Amino acid sequence: MEQELSRRERQIMEILYRTGKSTAAEVQTGIPDGPGYSAVRALLRILEEKGHIRHVEKGGKYIYMPAVSRDRAKRSAMQRLVDTFFEGSVEKAVVAFLSPGSAGLGEEELQRLEQLVEQARKEKK
Repeated sequence: MEQELSRRERQIMEILYRTGKSTAAEVQTGIPDGPGYSAVRALLRILEEKGHIRHVEKGGKYIYMPAVSRDRAKRSAMQRLVDTFFEGSVEKAVVAFLSPGSAGLGEEELQRLEQLVEQARKEKK
């Protein structure tokens, strides 16, 4: 699950997370300026080999679905991001998001972050 995804692979994963499960033809129609059907099938096979998706056969069709939950995939991607760009430091990553000119967080978002920090403190105790 730790392998990098190409742009098309990410698009396919987004479709599968959004729909829950799809055929190759359904995936193909969901990709903007999508590749041909055989290219989509090849990408699905690659994603399955990488462990990102799985399939079941139903009525002669392959139905593809994510192999792991979206939350687990997000946590894994965030950990890779933090490790790669922030020397494994969550603090450095948060500072980058909070620095002037970055995400432009609104007051409500900042208050929500404060609540999450407080919640994390309570859970540590």
